Amino acid sequence: MGIKKQLGMGVMTAALGLTLIGGGTFAYFSDSETTNNTFAAGTLDLGVEPTEVINVENIQPGDSMTRDFELQNNGTVDMNKVLLETDYSVTDAESDNVDDFGNHIQVEFLYNADQLNEVIYETTLADLRDMSPEAVNEEVFIPTLGEDGLEAGTSDDLVVEFTFVDNGEDQNEFQGDSLNLEWTFTAQQVTDDEE
Repeated sequence: MGIKKQLGMGVMTAALGLTLIGGGTFAYFSDSETTNNTFAAGTLDLGVEPTEVINVENIQPGDSMTRDFELQNNGTVDMNKVLLETDYSVTDAESDNVDDFGNHIQVEFLYNADQLNEVIYETTLADLRDMSPEAVNEEVFIPTLGEDGLEAGTSDDLVVEFTFVDNGEDQNEFQGDSLNLEWTFTAQQVTDDEE
């Protein structure tokens, strides 16, 4: 065999060897799996039924009206707190009010329809409007719903008695007046710190 053939054969053998060594370095078994993961957020869904708690006309000092309504947790997350914010506006028919009509409307939160004499908390609409939602939760909803709040998929009945307080004095300034009450209920979930 000539030198050229031997050299050519040597170069080819070397190239084949390098190819096998290089190819062997990257040749290994492998396997892979893909997982499908989901993060689904729970829902916090507070319902109040009926949505209009009270609507009365022609009230006079001394009149009382009892209304019940249901707080519902229609979501999938437990509600640790139910907060209540009160606001109202007064329409002064004769523009002669020297006092806030809300000072003359007493509000009593009661335990349930069977125990109407069992008062949880009593105040006036004016004072209730000035309370923080946290304070209302402590005074009204913790005694009613308990420390655990309202669990997912449950409901609880509340009873409220409104009284146009007869203070034994002239209350003529409120004749023909109306008070538009707005209650905003807000639910909060259980936090890790509170569990």
